[in-house]
Amino acid sequence: MNNKLPFEDRLSLPMVAAPMFLISGPKLVTSCCKNGVIGTFPALNQRTSEGFEQWLIEIKEDLDKYEQETGKKAAPYGVNLIVHHSNPRVQADLEICVKHEVPIIITSLGAVSELVDAVHSYGGLVFHDVIMKRHAQKAAQAGVDGLILVSAGAGGHAGTLNPMPFISEIRSFFEGIILLSGCMSNGRDVASAMQMGADLAYLGTRFINVQESRADEDYRQMIIDSGTADIVYTAAVSGVNANFLRPSLEAMGITKEFWSKKAKIDFGSELDAAKAEAKAWKTIWSAGQGVSTIDDNPSVADLVTRMKGEFREAIEAQVKLLEQYG
Repeated sequence: MNNKLPFEDRLSLPMVAAPMFLISGPKLVTSCCKNGVIGTFPALNQRTSEGFEQWLIEIKEDLDKYEQETGKKAAPYGVNLIVHHSNPRVQADLEICVKHEVPIIITSLGAVSELVDAVHSYGGLVFHDVIMKRHAQKAAQAGVDGLILVSAGAGGHAGTLNPMPFISEIRSFFEGIILLSGCMSNGRDVASAMQMGADLAYLGTRFINVQESRADEDYRQMIIDSGTADIVYTAAVSGVNANFLRPSLEAMGITKEFWSKKAKIDFGSELDAAKAEAKAWKTIWSAGQGVSTIDDNPSVADLVTRMKGEFREAIEAQVKLLEQYG
């Protein structure tokens, strides 16, 4: 067993369903956890801290019921907190996470040692997403348990680095859990991430097109219809570089001449923390280059079953290579 993963025996695959703005909700989270995949969601997917706490209660009750009825342990769940001065909800939402002892906290746009200490106080883990070595070093100094390496081609707020040198560079100074994000859509991709040195694969785009997601049907169809050439990396939507589906940008009048522009980061007011982001992301849809291998809308259970088979086949193929070249 990997001593860095205290919950490894609860997983059917070394995989996290990434928190996706507007897309991830309790149904997706609990379906993932019941099928041995870490399910997560952004706190800001609920418009208020009170609503966010209700989601946590709903998730905990559903997973407790599942464990009592089946005698099986569900995979842990996690919450994404935007640690940035323009998100006035971060402290209130953190206090709610501590109150309910959320197993995994995923932080973005800032690694703060006080937050890490608060989560560690009840035995929780903190994973922080990074796109470069400098950010990773700061997060490591803050005491995070894991680093999410968001590499080139990932959906959402992606980086520009190739995953192979990125993992090697971070592993040279970080002994904690490494999660790899970027362009993974099937079990073979997950196996490749492990081969490169990751402890967990971090998938977002693939989980947009599952039956339990909150994605619009047109969004799902656009992912099926798109390929790698349809992914645009731009800061024009929210002020932070992210990958978006070109047809959705163009439908809102954001053509190539605007893609290089950058706006101010703003996650909204105290009473409506997600309003600014939600207004843009509701009709301008994010996805990663992994869309090239997505052509359906399965349930989480069916997707995980399929990916387990693909993962096993990929590992068995590696064993044959070892026999041939070892």
